[in-house]
Amino acid sequence: MFTHAVLFEIKPSQVALYRKDCRMWAAYAKKAKGFISYFTVRRKGYKNQYASVYVWQTQKDHDRFMGKLHDWLVSKSHAKVGVLGYYNLQVIDSIK
Repeated sequence: MFTHAVLFEIKPSQVALYRKDCRMWAAYAKKAKGFISYFTVRRKGYKNQYASVYVWQTQKDHDRFMGKLHDWLVSKSHAKVGVLGYYNLQVIDSIK
């Protein structure tokens, strides 16, 4: 399992637009091969920080989606956001 997270700084006036954009991105990701789940999260203890978190079966699935749709989805997004960091995480242990 592969997780990709992007941490953003977003002004309060842009949060509703960001959440709408997130739903659009997630709708396209949901149709992509290897997609498992998506989360929009707020960073606790930090002002105006939010993250978009995608879980994929493999990094190859993620890379295929991003290569095909990233730039187009960015052009369709409306919120003004500042990227604070990108995080690529690979599961090494899992307990369910």
